[in-house]
Amino acid sequence: MDPLLSRLAGLSPEPDHRPWPRYRVDVGLWLRLREDLAAGRLDLLAEFAEPEEVHAVLFRPSPPGLAVASLPCPDGRFPALAALHLPAVRFERAIRDLVGLEPEGLPDRRPWLDHGRWPLTRPLASAPGPAADAADYPFLPVEGEGLHQIPVGPIHAGIIEPGHFRFTAAGETVVRLEERLGWVHKGIEARLRGTGIDDAARIVARVSGDSTVAWSWAFARAVEAACGVEPPPRAEWLRALLLELERLANHIGDIGAICNDAAFRLIHAHCGILRERVRRATAELTGHRFAMDRVVPGGVRIDPDAAALARLRRLADELGPAFEEIVAAYDDTPSLLDRTAGTGRLDPALARRFAAGGHVGRASGRAFDSRAQLAPSPYDALGFSPALREAGDVDARVWVRIDEVRESLRLIAAILDGLPGGPVRVEVPRRAGCGLGIAESFRGEVLVWLRLDAEGRVVRCHPRDPSWLQWPLLEAAIEGNIVADFPLCNKSFNCSYSGHDL
Repeated sequence: MDPLLSRLAGLSPEPDHRPWPRYRVDVGLWLRLREDLAAGRLDLLAEFAEPEEVHAVLFRPSPPGLAVASLPCPDGRFPALAALHLPAVRFERAIRDLVGLEPEGLPDRRPWLDHGRWPLTRPLASAPGPAADAADYPFLPVEGEGLHQIPVGPIHAGIIEPGHFRFTAAGETVVRLEERLGWVHKGIEARLRGTGIDDAARIVARVSGDSTVAWSWAFARAVEAACGVEPPPRAEWLRALLLELERLANHIGDIGAICNDAAFRLIHAHCGILRERVRRATAELTGHRFAMDRVVPGGVRIDPDAAALARLRRLADELGPAFEEIVAAYDDTPSLLDRTAGTGRLDPALARRFAAGGHVGRASGRAFDSRAQLAPSPYDALGFSPALREAGDVDARVWVRIDEVRESLRLIAAILDGLPGGPVRVEVPRRAGCGLGIAESFRGEVLVWLRLDAEGRVVRCHPRDPSWLQWPLLEAAIEGNIVADFPLCNKSFNCSYSGHDL
């Protein structure tokens, strides 16, 4: 019995769910769990549904513990967690759009992912409904003298994904920001139903392409847990190596992009050079610049030789001093720090309440990193502690990235030193079961929950990007800042549109 909560004492976990337990609860227990969420005793990592059941992934911060609570919904309704715990609002709006279950007490009943453009409604329900008529989206009202609105997007300047931002401002000061997302909805969860493991792995790897290694690893872990297999040790270490290369490239790129939005293009240029070197090294090691489809259920599809690993080690040794020159330039430029320090501050209490992961949460004092708290192999053997800052502003989010680049370089060296020999993949048997996989992307933990049938085909798969819990916090962080600082705040968060919109 996992001691996640005394409330779950006496319940038997579902036998087909691994590696963390899943409990079927009644309405009374669901409501008590909602009270625990509202009181901050638990974090809500994800909430999603099947046609007759709603699931909540719950995390206990100290001591770390994780479990899934499942509430049967035979009448198509369930008590909304969002009635007391606002971070659940967008999860439950998406459940209404995708599955058609009704969260009773949901404080915001507007559609979220469904813009009225789909050929049907409730696509994941047992009986999807007919297409809905498109209607104007009712943004929340703001009252006050001298206020004006600035609509931005969904189409933006430059090659970026679409999202709509509705600013209400008093002069140049932002009074409220409201987001409307869902423009990149691709029907991923519907597309995954009925697919085999290999095809599903390719789809999940493309949920958000900049985090493809993390997504592939989370999916692989979910499949391996459901099917009761362990990948070989060499495969686990190679997975970690690819993950750290992915984190390294993205963090370096983000540092440069933040400085570019603060009009300091020199750092942007130098970060671009270092990121490109990491991408080329990844391509040499794996045959793909992003290592897409190299992490698979059962292991990995690569087995680099000693010469390739030695070249990677030389690159890692060269990147460290070059990166420290960039850090010195950032820290020694007062005009740059004037733009980042104190800008876009996220209150630590909000970061904790929303269970914000990645650099967003850790820059506001939430010391959660799944590589540390959930300790997957080989991180349990490498010695690891999360980067942490308290200020919660753009500058803090930059410094968390800086610390994580340094840590990734250390981890890459340690992985190369300790990489075990042996096979890199095992066969995954086809069997029924449920699995939950988590991996630490550069944005934070990505989560994949899936149910397989007896032939190993996907019955239901839910991929949850960390951006689900970060996008709402961007709305809070920009309040009281000037409109011109929004690009800086937005880039310091760097949430994924594609990963959120599914």
